[in-house]
Amino acid sequence: MIGTPLIAGWFAHATFWVLLGFAARAERWRVVLVFIVIWVIGYVASGRVTALALFFMPFVAVLDIALVFVVLKRDIRFG
Repeated sequence: MIGTPLIAGWFAHATFWVLLGFAARAERWRVVLVFIVIWVIGYVASGRVTALALFFMPFVAVLDIALVFVVLKRDIRFG
């Protein structure tokens, strides 16, 4: 069943990969590598420990927030 948390998780993942694309376009390879390694560690940990599977989507959302600060070098303002 698709609910709001699942849609938010998809949005977080899409945003993560788009922001990584921005970092790659700016040729910030170290940033891309570090964030992919952190994402893989979280993905593997969430697969091995059942309790961590619930925290993978919020983990990706936190990575998105960090990527906004690192790649865009500013905060996103709404409104």
